[in-house]
Amino acid sequence: MDDHSVVDVGDVRLAYRTWGDPFGAPVVLLHGLGGSSATWEDTGRALGHDWRVYALDLRGHGESDWPDEYSFELMRDDVLGFLDELELDRVGVVGHSMGGVVGYLLAQEHADRVERLVLEETPPPYPREVAEPERPERPVDYDWNVVPAIKNEIREPAPEWAERLGEIVAPTLIVTGGPDSSMPQDRIPDMAAGIPDCRVITIPAGHTVHALEPGQFSAAVSDFFTS
Repeated sequence: MDDHSVVDVGDVRLAYRTWGDPFGAPVVLLHGLGGSSATWEDTGRALGHDWRVYALDLRGHGESDWPDEYSFELMRDDVLGFLDELELDRVGVVGHSMGGVVGYLLAQEHADRVERLVLEETPPPYPREVAEPERPERPVDYDWNVVPAIKNEIREPAPEWAERLGEIVAPTLIVTGGPDSSMPQDRIPDMAAGIPDCRVITIPAGHTVHALEPGQFSAAVSDFFTS
């Protein structure tokens, strides 16, 4: 069973869930755009057999604060503050899509805090076309303002994000979803080549690998963390 908690990081209150042994080695899960910690339930439970797992609601999502100020770097700083508040020195980081960008920015800027890094269906840091988002008619459990802010940064990422891939010292696993993914796959080899210790695997489940193939995804992450 997972536990729900909150922590104040600067002016933002972050909600999070935990699984596993409180004294286990820590692993942090970062969800994608429009998601929340709830999307990690199957993965968190599986990884909790071996690790202490923390899944955050990033700012503007789920039960965390919606401060109406959004960027990848603000989210990165929130995660760093989360680690500091919970006194987590070095952690494994698993990020899906938007959360993967947050994860590799953290690994670039604070290499001493990331033990290992898993990037699941993560947009490579190169300019590309991104469709204009359409606001849904039904209520959603995230701040709509986060969507255009993040989509704009995916469309035109800061040049230094690609330039600093070589500063990621954590062993890195990139998980792609194969031909059924809604995310372009053509620049993933370029991102992988820029990270010094990186390998790529494909689990052909589309963009949300961890949700559609939780057993296979969790096993791949476990194998990577223990290799």
